[in-house]
Amino acid sequence: MSGRGAIVFVATAGSLVVALAGIGLIGGIRLNLTPSEPLGIWRIEQISRAPSVGDLVFICPPPTPQFEEAWQRGYVRQGLCTGGFAPLIKTIAALPGQRVAIGDTVAIDGTVLDASLIRENDGQGRSIIPYSGGIVPPGHLFLHSSFASSYDSRYFGPIPISGLLGLATPILTFDP
Repeated sequence: MSGRGAIVFVATAGSLVVALAGIGLIGGIRLNLTPSEPLGIWRIEQISRAPSVGDLVFICPPPTPQFEEAWQRGYVRQGLCTGGFAPLIKTIAALPGQRVAIGDTVAIDGTVLDASLIRENDGQGRSIIPYSGGIVPPGHLFLHSSFASSYDSRYFGPIPISGLLGLATPILTFDP
């Protein structure tokens, strides 16, 4: 490839990346590259009702020191949410007023949550401290992913519903 051909290729590729990013921002399209949910292209669908247990959602994590540490450890990615974090894709496991008990697994109002084993260490062998449990406070959601290594409310606890972007709808996905 000539020097001019390389410049044209780089300019075209750069323009394509910018165009796809713009479409993603405007159209609510997101690319999931983490194994907490299937990899691929997802859409954020506006939610016109109250969120429910079982809803798969996109939600922005709050800009707290806990999520800053999670970013440093590689549990969350950089993105366009406040604090510079990417939205999480998680299932709502408990709503305000529900009791969350943490032991070897998570129980919601006395019922053990499937695939909720609590890990003592992350994939790098670093200690990870679970949420202590309690009542989900008003204006918060308790989130879960069935992926064993997911960083979810088992560890960070309930997070503000104000970060809820909408329902997560797969467009083109595959399991890792």
